[in-house]
Amino acid sequence: MPRMSRRPSDFIDGSRLWDRHMALARFGARDDGGVDRPALSGVEADARAQIVAWGRELGLRPFTDAVANLFLRYEGRDPSLAPILVGSHIDSQPTGGKFDGVFGVLAALEAVQAIIARGERPLRSIEVVAWTNEEGSRFAPGMTGSEVFTGKRSAQELFQIRDAKGITVQQAAEAVLSRDIDIPQRALGFPIAAFLEAHIEQGPVLEKAGIPIGVVSGIQGTRRYRVRVAGEAAHAGTALRAERKDALMAAVRMISAIDRAALEPADTMLTVGLLTVSPNAPSVVPAEAFFSIDLRHPQDEIVDRVDSEIRRITEVEKGSCEVELIQIAHARSLTFASEVRAAITRAAQGIGIPSMDIYSAAGHDARQLHYWCPTGMIFIPCHEGISHSPKEWVEPEHITAGARVLVDTAWDLATSKPPR
Repeated sequence: MPRMSRRPSDFIDGSRLWDRHMALARFGARDDGGVDRPALSGVEADARAQIVAWGRELGLRPFTDAVANLFLRYEGRDPSLAPILVGSHIDSQPTGGKFDGVFGVLAALEAVQAIIARGERPLRSIEVVAWTNEEGSRFAPGMTGSEVFTGKRSAQELFQIRDAKGITVQQAAEAVLSRDIDIPQRALGFPIAAFLEAHIEQGPVLEKAGIPIGVVSGIQGTRRYRVRVAGEAAHAGTALRAERKDALMAAVRMISAIDRAALEPADTMLTVGLLTVSPNAPSVVPAEAFFSIDLRHPQDEIVDRVDSEIRRITEVEKGSCEVELIQIAHARSLTFASEVRAAITRAAQGIGIPSMDIYSAAGHDARQLHYWCPTGMIFIPCHEGISHSPKEWVEPEHITAGARVLVDTAWDLATSKPPR
């Protein structure tokens, strides 16, 4: 068979791709098998350096920008054309797994390596990207690297965000960038012909269906909040309950009422994943309670209705305390470009890998890129839908299948007119 008749997917090396996942998982490895790799941390900088090293071995040129987004460029036949971007992120939750985000970056690197092995350059350049701070676990909210790149948030606004220790994004980004060796900075927001993000599903749909590839149709809408309830510290044995300004009791009333308000429809996702109490002493009436709210649903009108209830409930249930409600993120539901979804479907069909349309319940950097350029996502199954957990797991054959569909889609987009 002549070499050029083979698809780029024929050159995907599943063993190499798996080994890179296991190698990258050592950066921030937890004793329970999970990964703790905070955004813009020293351990993430080490992982970043490893990705740069792998890219340089292939002849890829690394670039970065003011917020430490990382790009590895494989030059196309016409470098003046807008490139195809392929990637995801490498930061994790504190109790994260080995595959969330990382799969998208390493599959993109493997895709470029497969194209190089095939021996024919695409018309457009292809760039592997690792976006900064997708998870938002250290610096809230998440997806800020892609937000700043696409102009939805300014770099100066991002730089002011602090982590729990008071370190700003600017300080953390400067520390990471100072460790880069011969990696030039580029301006934010350059033109992109299309963006592809491969990711584990983080849900059970594909596994239950026995389908290895999900063609993501869109992402559900979300609102995220931080609520601070201010009361007054008092002695637990002497302060009469009727006279107390108990911040925790007020927060509990709010959370309970908000939970009830979000019970219908049944697929409304409401999470209070953060709750801190001060002074957090057994015999002291709490002076302050601080909690998060994460609200999601595919229908914007449902999200908006619960938003109104959240704002009403926090005022009604504050009692004698003061309350401050801040919405830190709001994103509408979206549908990805039909042309990119069709290219993903064609790629899967071309190599005989079953696929199905699927909606994303989780947020991804592709949400921000959707408003910048034609964008699409490829999902692979994860065991029992578990993610953001050391128990997160995917099968090696699914990683290989995802990379094969990704590379043929990227090749298609990089050798044809960009979708509109």
